[in-house]
Amino acid sequence: MPDQSLLDRLAIRDLVENWAVWRDAGDWERFATVWHAEGWMSATWFQGPAADFIRVSREGFAKGVRILHFLGGTSIDLAGARAIAQTKMTISQRAPVHDVLCDVVCTGRFYDFLEKRGGTWGIVRRQPIYEKDRIDPVDPAATLRLDAEKLAALPEGYRHLAYMQELIGYKVKRDMPGLTGAEVEKLYAQGREWLAGKPG
Repeated sequence: MPDQSLLDRLAIRDLVENWAVWRDAGDWERFATVWHAEGWMSATWFQGPAADFIRVSREGFAKGVRILHFLGGTSIDLAGARAIAQTKMTISQRAPVHDVLCDVVCTGRFYDFLEKRGGTWGIVRRQPIYEKDRIDPVDPAATLRLDAEKLAALPEGYRHLAYMQELIGYKVKRDMPGLTGAEVEKLYAQGREWLAGKPG
């Protein structure tokens, strides 16, 4: 029989995968089940309670906004009823940029604070780490010219994603964690505190 650690890891991985599939498919009722009641979501364009994130994601989906996710490997640190999961992922979004339809792809990690309550794992906090990104016209023959000064002013790990999102009206947070730097080191420290049992 598998031990409890393995069962917990399988349950966490299942939860992480369900998050991406259910959100991107617009399966909002099941998407709500991956969070604990006080769950908190951070993204380039949103920071707040999971319930609000579900609501605004649902509103955007109904308007045709498509922000999609693809997952890679997961690393899970377990400490009793708490865990930190890091999952390789890409975020992709399609929208017009200066009248040219473009795809942005951002590579990074989901950094999840999880807790097991009543036998069920749920997300308490999700913080993406943005490592690198790129932008490409959907039509490879199209010519795309970006504002170089504006682009350079945006954070390196998600500057093309932020460029697109600001053009279509989102307010983008400028100090999200990247591959290196003070913000990601602060996140890692918070993860260690979570696993040590400190209040989240």
